[in-house]
Amino acid sequence: MSRPERLYRIDQLLRSRRNIPRRELLEALEVSSATLTRDLEFLRSRLNAPIVFDAEMGGYRLDQSDPHAPIYALPGLWFNESELHALLAIEDMLEAIQPGLLAKHIAPLRKRLDALLGKGKYAAEEVRRRIILLPSNARRLKPEHFETCATAVLSRQRLWMKYYSRSTDSVTEREVSPQRLVRYKENWYLDAWCHLRQTIRSFSVDTIRSAKILETAAQEVLDAQLDEVLGAGYGIFAGKDIAWATLRFTARQARWVASEVWHPQQKSRFEADGSYLLEVPFSKPEELAMDILKYGPDVEVVAPQTLREQVAERLEQALGLYRG
Repeated sequence: MSRPERLYRIDQLLRSRRNIPRRELLEALEVSSATLTRDLEFLRSRLNAPIVFDAEMGGYRLDQSDPHAPIYALPGLWFNESELHALLAIEDMLEAIQPGLLAKHIAPLRKRLDALLGKGKYAAEEVRRRIILLPSNARRLKPEHFETCATAVLSRQRLWMKYYSRSTDSVTEREVSPQRLVRYKENWYLDAWCHLRQTIRSFSVDTIRSAKILETAAQEVLDAQLDEVLGAGYGIFAGKDIAWATLRFTARQARWVASEVWHPQQKSRFEADGSYLLEVPFSKPEELAMDILKYGPDVEVVAPQTLREQVAERLEQALGLYRG
């Protein structure tokens, strides 16, 4: 029986009886006297359990006569130890997704998990030390803007914001009806109906300069409409005008790319020479070109010709920087 399970069992036994002898606790838990002493002390000091030993009755009981005593409860103790470690890993994962983003909301969970896991072999500190998540290329955003967007999405209210566009290097004021928040390639995007442009748009949360929730209800957009414009796959695979790209990776690079999923509907096969042929749908050639370029000489665009020419032009431009 793990420690969290023992604590839960002790709590059950104490609540079910006016008094329970130490011998019965030891038999029910199947632990040593020293372990029981440590568990009882942990419940008292870390979880505010009002456990007292009643000499007259010859056993332990819960003394809840003091109205000013700290609140005692054991939320979460139906989890076993492995489930608690999984929760702890999830907590660290949430923090790694966007440092500081959910800190104030996660803090109570962190404190509770630390208390439940204690200082044992797999204590919280050891889990955080041994399980590390390193986000890459994540753009910095203001947590308050993310929280405002999330609240507007969930409360189904319109949002006013000042939005900076990198493509035009300009700031506009917009009223939008938020539909969903999407995390794509380490960054957050707000999918919304833009009342300024009268169409569906996706906004980078990190370029929102200011935002406030309006009292007006958000205009609803069907998921099918959002996916038609933005795509369920998002990014390079989003949009109405879909084309297919055929990419050939070298045999060396194939060892990595063959295990990757670029799109749920992708097609792939190995060639006789060990190279890897990958076919994926796309609608944003500029973004797909950037993904292709990072593989350098280990990939060739076979089709379409327009994408092949675009990648070749970018490579020529890059080479020009080194020829001068």
